[in-house]
Amino acid sequence: MVALYWLTDEQMERLRPFFPKSHGRPRVDDQRVLSGIIFVNRNGLRWRDAPKDYGPVKTLHNRWKRWGEAGVFVRMMKGLAAANADPKTLMIDATYLEAHRTVSSLAVKKGGFGRLIGRTKGGMNTKLHAVANANGRPLSFFLTARPVSDYTGAAALLDDLPKAQWLLGDHGYDADWFRDALAAKGIKPCIPGRRSRNVPVKHDKRRYQRRNRIEIMFGRLKDWRRVATRYDRCPTVFFSTIALAATVLLWL
Repeated sequence: MVALYWLTDEQMERLRPFFPKSHGRPRVDDQRVLSGIIFVNRNGLRWRDAPKDYGPVKTLHNRWKRWGEAGVFVRMMKGLAAANADPKTLMIDATYLEAHRTVSSLAVKKGGFGRLIGRTKGGMNTKLHAVANANGRPLSFFLTARPVSDYTGAAALLDDLPKAQWLLGDHGYDADWFRDALAAKGIKPCIPGRRSRNVPVKHDKRRYQRRNRIEIMFGRLKDWRRVATRYDRCPTVFFSTIALAATVLLWL
């Protein structure tokens, strides 16, 4: 059973400060349960298909649901990112995540914000916007439906940008308002201009080449099947999957 553990004792100690406090009876072994949660999300399984070595399926799913709703997995990623932050250079980009047909309903619950899934020629998709440091480690995420522009993601992530010298982005982020907002934060944009600009915008091409690290980050996140293909209707649950994958793959 030890061989099935995805997290070492040292990694568990780094995560433990973000765990909710146990009230009443002590929780079932955190290392075993969290490893089972990782196994299911990594391999794109149904909860009922989790190996018995990880314990009762109900325990795994209930822990996943409760901690996800409480934002525990998001706090893990942001907490580890903040503890290791020294971002001289930031990168921003977005990628598309396919939505499985069983979760592709666009119906909106009363008072809700929808599934954050959009219809395109390639099918149903969700768009993941991200800011990463110079090493391609994620600092913050934002989910939207597929047809939403990069500008919307940039605006949503703008307030959470840490202090930095540079921000790298492709021409999808070439907008005067975004450049001005970065300048107000003391950040220099390294963003190539769109061809439609009357006056060309210069950028540091050598520095811009480092932007491939955020693309590599997206590729690594998609190694988790429940990230590459969205099986969860609830955006909050899906966001927890992304945060957990980012924590395990890139911050531990």
